[in-house]
Amino acid sequence: MEEVKKVAIYARVSTEDQAKEGFSLASQLEKLRSYCKARGWSIVGEYIDDGYSGRNTNRPAYRKMMEDMPKWDVLLVMKMDRIHRNSKNFMLMMEELRKKGKEFVSMTESLDTSTAMGRFVMDIIQRIAQLESEQIGERVYDGMRQKAKQGAGMLGSPPPYGYIYNNGNLFLVDQEANVVKKMFEMYLHGDSLKEIEDWLNKNGIKTKKGGNWGKKTVARILSNPIYCGYIEWDDILFKGGHKAIVSIEEFNEVQKLKWKKAKKKGKIFIIENGKKKFLK
Repeated sequence: MEEVKKVAIYARVSTEDQAKEGFSLASQLEKLRSYCKARGWSIVGEYIDDGYSGRNTNRPAYRKMMEDMPKWDVLLVMKMDRIHRNSKNFMLMMEELRKKGKEFVSMTESLDTSTAMGRFVMDIIQRIAQLESEQIGERVYDGMRQKAKQGAGMLGSPPPYGYIYNNGNLFLVDQEANVVKKMFEMYLHGDSLKEIEDWLNKNGIKTKKGGNWGKKTVARILSNPIYCGYIEWDDILFKGGHKAIVSIEEFNEVQKLKWKKAKKKGKIFIIENGKKKFLK
């Protein structure tokens, strides 16, 4: 005998929907209950959001339903737009349901992931959403790359240690800039990454996010051309409009020392005539 499925039914109405015929919560619940009865399903929870938009997940009943996921096998809605009006949020929900082995049924649209056809349709929907996401990503990447070629600032990156943003431009934070300069000086004088890390933490100097320093964080600062006046994005290097903390000569000397000390010779570059020159 087939096990009776436990169902969570979800109904939602926004303030705009309340005036529309057929969108009332009572109407939705009546149809959903009848559907469960016809299929022999057991309703273990009714989750109702009254007066909430479907464009985000900031809905108390929706959140409670997702928390209660271990209690049910199937999520049933009258129509897909009752659960989400945002395609990204819908696909994220579907991925979560898939991971937990749950099924999704939209009553009026005959979308039922417990059937082979329903899973096939959902797979197509997910692939279309993925394609759309990748195409958006490609357009953003191409746009950012074009801006980098034109030398268009930090391109959305957070301000690095030693700087702050002001009206889209980088300006020195004097106290942090002095720390950066000290780090370069210490490395040029023979101190190791570990010794620089210990000095920073011993003196109570915090990272940009307020944490303690580690060797990797120190290494990233010593490798960042932003401190000698250049900005790196992907494989593109261009002159920034900000004030440098160290000279190009100091930056290059540090890179050469790092390359000599490295056990595995990775891609370390110096700057010559405004271009990258990888050390070999």
